[in-house]
Amino acid sequence: MLKKIFVTLGIIVGLAIVAGGAGVWYMYHSVKTTANKIYDSTETKTQSDSKELQNQKPFSILLLGVDQRKGDPGRSDTMIALTLNPTKKSMLMVSIPRDSKAEIVGHGSISKINSAYAYGGSKMALDTFNKFLGVNFDHYIRINMEGLADLVDAVGGVTVHNDISWHDEGYYKKGYYYQKGDITLDTGAKALGYVRMRHLDNRGDFGRNQRQRDVIMAVINKAASFSSFSKYQDILKAVQSNIKTNLTFEDMKNMAQNYRDCRQNVTNYEVKGNDDWEKTASGQRIYYLSVPEDEKQRARDMISEQQQ
Repeated sequence: MLKKIFVTLGIIVGLAIVAGGAGVWYMYHSVKTTANKIYDSTETKTQSDSKELQNQKPFSILLLGVDQRKGDPGRSDTMIALTLNPTKKSMLMVSIPRDSKAEIVGHGSISKINSAYAYGGSKMALDTFNKFLGVNFDHYIRINMEGLADLVDAVGGVTVHNDISWHDEGYYKKGYYYQKGDITLDTGAKALGYVRMRHLDNRGDFGRNQRQRDVIMAVINKAASFSSFSKYQDILKAVQSNIKTNLTFEDMKNMAQNYRDCRQNVTNYEVKGNDDWEKTASGQRIYYLSVPEDEKQRARDMISEQQQ
């Protein structure tokens, strides 16, 4: 008998941990086929960390949520540093605001951190993140944000707690009312409208990032509760169409077996900064979030503690 397999594949706004129905070879084969298809070795090459994962050491991954459209590689508007600690049975999610001013490593420019992906794909995004925060992450999971809608549809919708209420500006259906309190996002389109709104939230990107994390965790927890073979097939189809990662199948399998309890204690943190407007040579004003060094140090310390 195969044990339940949790494949950590990730989203937005973000991560999706998909539980695979155990007991039959075909399910195992389906998960392995999906993992091989989403494996991306073209931009960042890394040796499998299966031994480290088998030994249940803390493990870190950068989650990239990209708004990718036809003819446009998109930008990583969602960037979350995820660190799993199986001994503490805990998960730390540190969000980096997309407007954070950063050196774009390999491009020779200073710009918003989310532009690194547009300039050089996952490798440049990962290198830029590492330089920005002063850490050394090797692995990433990249999801097309449209894929979040597919994942929500695959699990049959999710329920989240909404801190504020608003009428939709057109991200979902203009005028649709997202009420305050526990709400059910019964379709992927409704969930995408929920996570994309930011103009009507005085927290701006901070509020939007929190909603993305909430939807991600709701997908993870609902997927983990399934026992239906057909549901897992829907999830794997959504994953295969929208996610790329440099984690191998063996890495994912070992994470599934050794890190599943990390969902029990989740800590979220959003990197803070100061508003910064700069003028270009043409006189255009561009907004940045300027993150001070002590704030970067705070985020590093949180990650370092989680890695102990």
